Amino acid sequence: MAPRKNFRNQAKKEVKPAAVVNKNGVKVEASVAASGGGFSGTKIFTWFMVLALLGVWSSVAVVWFDLVDYDNVIGKLSAYDADGDGDFDVEDAKVLLGLKERPVSVLLREAKEDYAVKEPDDSRDEATHPYEDENNAIDTKGELVEKAQPQQTVEESKQYNNQPGSYNNQPGSPETKETVQLRYNAEAESVPEPEADVEPEVESVPEPEADVEPEVESVPELEAEFVPELKAKKKKPKLLNKFEKTIKTEIDAAEKLRKKGKVEEAVRAFETLVLQYPQSPRCRYGKALAEDGLAEKMLSNDMLQKAIGTYKEASELPNATPDLIKATLKKRAERQQFLGRMRGALATLEKLVQIFPEDMALKNDLGVAHLLIGDNNSAKRVYEEVLATAPSDGFAKVHYGFILKSENKIAESIPFLRDGLESGDPGTDDGRFYFHLGDALQRMGDDSAYKWYERGHQRGHFASVWQRSLYNVDGLKAQPWWTPKDTGYMDLVKTLERNWRIIRDEAQSVMDKTTGLFVPEEENLREKGEWGQFTLWQQGKKAGESCRSVPKTCGLLERYPEATGCKRGQIKFSVMQPGTHVWPHTGPTNCRLRMHLGLVIPKTGCKIRCTNDTRAWEEGKVLIFDDSFEHEVWQDADSYRLIFIVDVWHPELTQYQRQTLSPI
Repeated sequence: MAPRKNFRNQAKKEVKPAAVVNKNGVKVEASVAASGGGFSGTKIFTWFMVLALLGVWSSVAVVWFDLVDYDNVIGKLSAYDADGDGDFDVEDAKVLLGLKERPVSVLLREAKEDYAVKEPDDSRDEATHPYEDENNAIDTKGELVEKAQPQQTVEESKQYNNQPGSYNNQPGSPETKETVQLRYNAEAESVPEPEADVEPEVESVPEPEADVEPEVESVPELEAEFVPELKAKKKKPKLLNKFEKTIKTEIDAAEKLRKKGKVEEAVRAFETLVLQYPQSPRCRYGKALAEDGLAEKMLSNDMLQKAIGTYKEASELPNATPDLIKATLKKRAERQQFLGRMRGALATLEKLVQIFPEDMALKNDLGVAHLLIGDNNSAKRVYEEVLATAPSDGFAKVHYGFILKSENKIAESIPFLRDGLESGDPGTDDGRFYFHLGDALQRMGDDSAYKWYERGHQRGHFASVWQRSLYNVDGLKAQPWWTPKDTGYMDLVKTLERNWRIIRDEAQSVMDKTTGLFVPEEENLREKGEWGQFTLWQQGKKAGESCRSVPKTCGLLERYPEATGCKRGQIKFSVMQPGTHVWPHTGPTNCRLRMHLGLVIPKTGCKIRCTNDTRAWEEGKVLIFDDSFEHEVWQDADSYRLIFIVDVWHPELTQYQRQTLSPI
C-alpha cells in the first residue's frame, strides 16, 4: 500500500537546492530547511569553510601585492625592546616606566650602532684633548648677575691670590680668574667644562658721559700688533695605546654618552669598561671625565674629588701614552684649583714639568700655580727659565712683568708687559695686564698710558678709558660724581652730616700712633707721603674689635645695611699727612659708591680728582663718587687731613644681587 500523502509528511521532507559555485571556485550546497529557512549543521559548516577560504586568499593577496609594510610594523615594535633580549615583555615595560635601568650593554650597543653610521672626528674631541687652548678658568656662575666671582678686596700685600699686587684680585683683574676658588654649593649654578684658551669674559658697564672722557689719540700703528697671528693647528693627541685601538669602538660608544650629556650612563659605561679592561689608561681617563661631568651636574665636591682621584689613577697606569698623561694631569690640576687645593695643584704641575721638561706651556702653568699661593719668588724663577729658553713667549713676559711691577720695579716691568701684550699669545689678552701697563706708564709720566687703556677698552676689558674696574655688574648707572639725591641714601647722608663732630672726636681719640689702630696704606698707591687707615667694617662684616674704640660712630651706622652690609666695600677713617700724593687709580668694582665725610680739612691744599673733575672736601659735608672711575688725591696743606669713608651698594643693585654678590 502506498504511503499516504499528507501535509505533515510533506513538511518533514527537505528540499534539495541546486549546487552553487562561490567566487573562489568551490562548489557548495546552499541548503535551506523546509521549515522556514533555518541553517542546519551542514550549512553552518559550509559557510565556515567559505569564510576560512576567503581569509586565506585575502592574506595571500596582501602579501603578494605588498599591501602592508610588515618590516615597518615589526621595526616599531622592536623599539620597545628596552632590555635588549629581542622581544617586548614585562621587563621591557619596567624599563620604559622608569622602574628599571637600561643595561649598560644595551647603551653601549646603541652607541656603537650610531658610530657605525658616522665615525666622529676625534681631532675636535674636547674629551680626548681637554687641555688644548685651556685657560684654567672654570666659570661657574656662582652668581646670578656676574660672569664670575671675585675674592678679597684690594689689601696690603703683593701676593698673586688676594692682594693689590695680586694677579687674581687687583683692580684690573678679571672676574673669571677668581673662579678657581669657588666650591660647589646649593646655590651655585652648573659649571661648564673648561674650554680651551677661552679668554675670560668680563661684563660690560655703561659708558660714562661723554664730557668725562679724556681725549685719546687713535693708535693705528698698534692695530696690526694686537691682531693675534694665526697659529698652526695643534697636532691631534694620541690617547690610545696599541691595545686600546682594538677596543676603540667601545671607548667611543661610552664617550658619546658623556658628550651627549648622559653623564650617569657614561659613568656606568666607563665603569663597565674599567672592569673589563682594568689596565686601560684611556678607559680610566674616560671614567674620570664622566665623574667630573657628573660632579658638575650634581654640584658635588665629593664626586669631583672622586674624579680627581681617578685622573691620578689613569696617569699612573702602565702603557699610558705621553699625551694621555699630560691631558690627565692637567685636568687633575685644574680641578684641584677649582676646589681651592692650590698646593695639591702645584704638586701635580710640578710632576708634569718633571715628565715634560721641554713643554714651556706647562712651565707657564706652574708659574701661575706659584702665584696662586703667593709665592712670587718661585714664580719669578719659573718665568726666568721660560724666557731663557723661549725669549718671545708672550705669556711668560706679561706674568714676569706683573711680578716686577709688584716689586715696585716700575720701569723694568714696562717692556715685558708691553711686549707680552703685543705678542697676542694665548692668555695675554687680559685686563690685568692692560691695567698694570697703563698704571706703570702713568707713574713714569708717560701719556701713552691712555692709549693702552683705550686698547683695553676696545678689547672689552674696561667700561671706558676712565672706568677701569673689572669686577662689574652689567647695566648699572655709571657716572663719576653723585649727589645724595641721586643715590637715594638721603637719610644716611643726613645722619653723617648731623653727627660729624661726634664721629670726628672718636676718630681723633684713636689717632695716637701708640694705639696701632691706624695702619699705613700698603696698596702701593702712594707716590710719596703718609696715609693711614682705621677700618671698622670690611666686606660687610665688622673688622675685629674696632667698634669698641669708636662705639658712637658704629652705633650711628648700625641701621644702614646699604653701608654695613656692603660686601664690596669698607667703612674706615682715613688720615693723610702733608706732602702726600696718591697715584691715579681705580677701585675694583662698579657695585659700590664711596662717601667721604670731611672731619678735619685744612683750608687749602687738599683736593681729589675723579675723571677730569677736581673737588675739595668740607668739614661736616659728604662727597660721593664712583671709585671705579680713575681718581687721584693731593695733600699739600700744612696739617693732616682726616675723613670718614663709607662705601654703599650701588643703588640700582637689587636686594637679591646684594645678597648673592661675592665679597671684595
